[in-house]
Amino acid sequence: MIKTFQYKFEDLCIGLDEIGLLMDYKAGEIPEPIPELIETELRILSGYCKIEGGFQTFDDIGVDKTVNSIRINHTLFFPGKIVTTQLKKSTSAALFICTAGPEISKLSKRFFAEGDLLGGYVLDVIGSVVVERAMDKIQDFLREEMNALGIGISDRYSPGYCNWDVADQQKLFSFFPANFCGVSLSESSLMDPIKSVSGIIGIGAGLEQKGYQCLWCNDKNCIYRRIKHNSVKE
Repeated sequence: MIKTFQYKFEDLCIGLDEIGLLMDYKAGEIPEPIPELIETELRILSGYCKIEGGFQTFDDIGVDKTVNSIRINHTLFFPGKIVTTQLKKSTSAALFICTAGPEISKLSKRFFAEGDLLGGYVLDVIGSVVVERAMDKIQDFLREEMNALGIGISDRYSPGYCNWDVADQQKLFSFFPANFCGVSLSESSLMDPIKSVSGIIGIGAGLEQKGYQCLWCNDKNCIYRRIKHNSVKE
């Protein structure tokens, strides 16, 4: 059974410093006039976005470290060594899709078209934070649900990250109804709306969320790498 969630923008409690981190500023060191711009756009987006997502759990899975594959029912995924290593203790798994909706990206494009490059960029960054924060809440729900059964969960992993070929999203989306939560997939496996995420979470007695270890891969554009780097840099 698929579990679905919807959130209001204000449910996510997104703050100034969180946006600043993705803009390469340390907390409390965002130069003017950017703080005021961020606060203004956060107010604009309140009640404006359709934020939703969901997950489905599967008990018929298998992790094969010899070929770095994960089988869910009769479908084989090849996420690579990093992901299969982290999920090797999984006895079940959750597949997920989550989106910030199309509104933020549409507004960002409008700002760019009108020549407000900074405003458009800030909106784009906010959209990235929105979808990740919404997925955090969904993952928190799954963790609490599994912890009540004495079971742990892993961190979440997505096609396109940790050397996992984005083409595997075609297989992942096949487990959900068409246009699930308003998210569609192009022939090149890119999601629309852009500010959307999909992936897998391992479930099992020997699993725990460790946080993302950025030495595992060399993806310079990874949102988790940027957040981690900017939150600790001098």
